[in-house]
Amino acid sequence: MSESPVVIATRKWVEDVVVGYNLCPFAKRELVKNRVRFTVTDANNEDDLLQALHAELQRLEDEPEIETTLLIHPGVLQDFYAYNEFLDAADALLAYLELEGVYQIASFHPDYQFAETEPGADENYTNRSPYPMLHLLREASLEAAIDSYPDVDGIPDRNIALMNELGAEKMRSILANCLNVSAQERAGE
Repeated sequence: MSESPVVIATRKWVEDVVVGYNLCPFAKRELVKNRVRFTVTDANNEDDLLQALHAELQRLEDEPEIETTLLIHPGVLQDFYAYNEFLDAADALLAYLELEGVYQIASFHPDYQFAETEPGADENYTNRSPYPMLHLLREASLEAAIDSYPDVDGIPDRNIALMNELGAEKMRSILANCLNVSAQERAGE
């Protein structure tokens, strides 16, 4: 079965940006081992997205061979500020399910903006993705990876410096290329 265009674009972004530029030094190992689940929800409202999030957390509980999940939701929370507010509901779901400390949710969005930065700031591209998504991580695995990494505290500063070096224009081009590859795949079907 072929992957959806959304998954193709997201996988290309993970390969080219996250792994290719080593934004997350822990990602390559899991990608190579095929332990990253890429899944797209058809949710078109926040309640449906919370249900999809709940289902993915349950899947992680039931299937320990999945290390991490990228829950991609192209039909809801296109506005970054609404997405950012939704993260509180996602964290509340973790608390309700008594999964705080078991899983962590990292956030990626096409218009990601760190607090106290301008919308066009280069550094925002460390968390800009082709589509809005929630990245579900196993806390224990993350802690083990952090413990074995020599300079985990330096990762954010290194990533910001890299984004400043590459610049927003190059990063926009890379993201556009991820979407174009997806469109080319779809055209070739």
